[in-house]
Amino acid sequence: MAQTFVTGGSGFIGQVLVRRLLSEGHTVRVLVRSEASAAKVSALGAEPVRGELTEPATWSDRVTGSDVVFHLAAETDITADRERHEAVSVHGTRAVVEAARDAGVPRFVHCGSEAALLAGEPLVDVDESAPLRPDSEAAYCATKAAAERIVLDANAPGFATVSVRPRFVWGPGSILTEGLAAAAKAGQFAWIEGGRHTTDVTYVDNAVEGLVLGWTHGRPGQAYFVTDQHRVVLREFLETLFGIYRVDAPIPDLDAEAAAREIPVPARWFLGQDCILRTDKAAAELGYKPVVSYDAGLDAVRDSVADSA
Repeated sequence: MAQTFVTGGSGFIGQVLVRRLLSEGHTVRVLVRSEASAAKVSALGAEPVRGELTEPATWSDRVTGSDVVFHLAAETDITADRERHEAVSVHGTRAVVEAARDAGVPRFVHCGSEAALLAGEPLVDVDESAPLRPDSEAAYCATKAAAERIVLDANAPGFATVSVRPRFVWGPGSILTEGLAAAAKAGQFAWIEGGRHTTDVTYVDNAVEGLVLGWTHGRPGQAYFVTDQHRVVLREFLETLFGIYRVDAPIPDLDAEAAAREIPVPARWFLGQDCILRTDKAAAELGYKPVVSYDAGLDAVRDSVADSA
């Protein structure tokens, strides 16, 4: 069994990853900032490591002896200023890469995103040959691109780096979908041009499957898209989830001009454009296929909401 080190392990995807690693008999250390996160990680059965992502002196010694580092920590608040995105997503990633490399960790897996490719145009039938866009006007997208470039450029003999890119991660406890539902309830959500865009989505366990396969099977220096391999119409997908979350407020439509005025990038890109990604590479090289079907994922969300009622 392996010794693993995880950043972002108290977050939505991170907790599912930690549970998966523990269930397979691995030991898990998780970098955490707060007592609340430390308690959450301890409750899962992992060892919390208190420290500040951008201050590696507070935690880098605990990376030593790890067989793999999973790097999930990033600034996810798209309203945060560019300085904050740079500090967490770029400088934080560089710190984790350098700590892992200096400690002699042989494998490094980064949780990337299709957002690293977004600069205003839809992603349609896109594969991993599409260029990263560190020039994007959206700080979140630009810094996700810069962070992935740091990871992949660090690949070297004895230090294999891989980036796994899920799209629109959902499931029980998803901050993303629960946040959209809360916005809809508060009258702060609108369909952009009807919301009938075709998009890929990734159930959280499928994202974690991709991360684990990236560790065990990923080709050094490569990126991989992983999705549910079940494309949806965004409006139909969210209306189903909104029904589960008991959203009964009317949701208005915005045309493209109104959306450009009222919804900032990258939210307008995420919710107002097609996003169709190819997973051929992950299937061929990782042996990736979804471990939870779309319908089973919806059932899991229903059960979670019912249990919390």
